[in-house]
Amino acid sequence: MSDWTEGYVTDTEYTFGYYGELNPLRAALPLIKIGFSPGKIATACELGYGQGVSINMHAAASDVCWYGTDFNPAHAAFARHLAERAGSDARLFDDSFAEFCARSDLPEFDFIGLHGIWSWVSEENHRIIVDFVRRRLKIGGILYISYNTQPGFLLTLPLRHLLTEYAETMGAAGHGTVARIDAALEFADKLMELKPAFATANPGLAERLKYIKGQNRSYLAHEYFNRDWHALPFAEMAKRLEPAKLTFAGSAHYLDHIEGLNLMPEQRRFLAGIPDPLFRESVRDFIINCQFRREYWIRGPRRLRPAEQADAVRAQRIMLISRREDVLLTVAGALGRRQLSATIYDPILDALGDGKARSIGDIERSVAGAGMRLRTIVEAVLILAGKADIVFVQDEAAQARAKPRTDRLNLALFERARGGAEVTFLASPLIGGGVNAGRFQHLAMLAMRHGSKTAAELARFIWDILSRQGQRVTKDNKPLETPEENLAELETQARDFLDKRLAILRRLKIV
Repeated sequence: MSDWTEGYVTDTEYTFGYYGELNPLRAALPLIKIGFSPGKIATACELGYGQGVSINMHAAASDVCWYGTDFNPAHAAFARHLAERAGSDARLFDDSFAEFCARSDLPEFDFIGLHGIWSWVSEENHRIIVDFVRRRLKIGGILYISYNTQPGFLLTLPLRHLLTEYAETMGAAGHGTVARIDAALEFADKLMELKPAFATANPGLAERLKYIKGQNRSYLAHEYFNRDWHALPFAEMAKRLEPAKLTFAGSAHYLDHIEGLNLMPEQRRFLAGIPDPLFRESVRDFIINCQFRREYWIRGPRRLRPAEQADAVRAQRIMLISRREDVLLTVAGALGRRQLSATIYDPILDALGDGKARSIGDIERSVAGAGMRLRTIVEAVLILAGKADIVFVQDEAAQARAKPRTDRLNLALFERARGGAEVTFLASPLIGGGVNAGRFQHLAMLAMRHGSKTAAELARFIWDILSRQGQRVTKDNKPLETPEENLAELETQARDFLDKRLAILRRLKIV
């Protein structure tokens, strides 16, 4: 590898993921619930943006001015292509962290985000990042950071070391990263057949190896096979961030805020008896065996008075994007799957059932007859948002300004879907960010742009694209053989798209 890689995997493309926690709009309710003002986000920065899907969707779908860097020039080229197609004016660089953080032409930021990248870069880059946050995050600004952590990743540490050492020392010379990963996994399988004492003493190791083997190889290359790899306990992360003068705010994962999903009553009582909030987080991670943390930190937080907090909560606007009849009253947390109370959720869902945006204050008034307190409504909203049944909505003026940009960005993604299914997300001006949408939906919307209206017309348009590339539709994990079978399955999917999904995409202002 050349020196510019700094030990980071570059011969395998990173995945084209979208990470909603990087959307500043999502931070408001959890921070307000904790008692902090989220402030106004006008400038934002993503460090290590990968293929640039998240930063481009956030730049196109909101008024926020985004900056970012990813030192891989291939990533930067694709990210800039998307920005140019959207006309978002996102400032995207291919600088190393040292180069980017030393730039003199950067503003101060209201929001800085790093998703996962902390776990894969060197100690020197950690220091550079913390110094950058100290200098460039505004007072009152938010840092979003996610990272592998202990104790949940503790069992993986020796397995990861074994796999990477095999890839470095035993991998065939001249073979790429993916080939060396496959060889390392095959070696690990053979080792496990010998029933090593470490595996016997740690029965979860075999299941962990099985999970790793089932992952996309490009993902594994970047997740496990970089030179630098860390799984820091929360307390250690807090120490690393001290020079940036940050205050821990709370989790960016909505369901973490619902203790009943993650902790038994006696565990909650035990944690409540720990006065230090940082040590309490460490103990909580131990109780739930936390493997990956997603956090908000604030530089100089402004605490809300109770009346301010209640007003700020009531002002948050939400919309139901799942079909009312498709919302399942179950949710999974650290304690497993739990049933939700119809007495609480049915009135809230009924109030949102027309697909229009409502403030939480509107919901509170609508369900007044059910005797629900505001706190109960907020928890229900966080759970429904955590399940992706509802979304947080930006104001109409911002939506109108974003719509031309998201239309252009989405058209670029529709066209890209002709060749494959790498990007499975679309930008929504309603939410200031991205939503899941598979290749079929991309191609169906492209077909509609070309005049297709009926399910049969959509199916024919899509089949023409697939057949020219020698591709076929898969059903029940088997490729369909004849054109007639492919067209019939595509038409079935098209009817489902027109009957169910299209209305949701219209709510999201993607169509």
